[in-house]
Amino acid sequence: MSIMREIIFDTETTGLDPRNGDRLVEIGCVEMVNRVTTGATFHCYLNPDRDMPAAAEAVHGLSAAFLADKPRFHEKAAEFLEFIGDSMLVAHNASFDFGFINAELEACGLEPVSKTRMIDTVALAKVRHPGAKLSLDALCSRYGIDRSHRTLHGALLDAELLAQVYVELTGGRQIGLELAGARQETIAAPVAMPVRERVFRPARPHSASEAELAAHAAFLESVKSPLWNE
Repeated sequence: MSIMREIIFDTETTGLDPRNGDRLVEIGCVEMVNRVTTGATFHCYLNPDRDMPAAAEAVHGLSAAFLADKPRFHEKAAEFLEFIGDSMLVAHNASFDFGFINAELEACGLEPVSKTRMIDTVALAKVRHPGAKLSLDALCSRYGIDRSHRTLHGALLDAELLAQVYVELTGGRQIGLELAGARQETIAAPVAMPVRERVFRPARPHSASEAELAAHAAFLESVKSPLWNE
């Protein structure tokens, strides 16, 4: 059975745009193999070496004081890159998270993560549920995923919730499981149906015969005071 490893991840930041000086403050990653979580995770808080805007702190609850003694990104970069390896990376609104990750990597003189590895669950949800709300909270509600413990955004918690959402968006909890020893590829493989030769028959005549036309005319003559003569 082939092994498909994916990393579901989330980030928290000081703001919306690394080009404006915003920085990462938290990374959370969850490992999945064949769409099943393995229990392996990567999580860290990061000192952004800058203030924490009140609007950002209201979202994730991470203050500048809390982050003051945490490592800088360059101190955790090697551990982060080792954990993600060459796996596909799944995130909600993934271009946002990729933008921050790659800005931090480039600031360290490291190669950015290729966007060819990016899987965006917002894009998947747009296809699966057009016109519906696409936030993580909304998708958790749609799929009956318990998020009662989510009072604030948190990278690892959100990655764990997103892992469950991702499974639902890509086929449900059955995907990746082996049934009675059957291989996943066998279950997913299309079934070849026998091709049956079609027999074409000539069209049947639909015009009335002379006898039928005469009988119809005689019937009309027998009708007293027909409506169509009024």
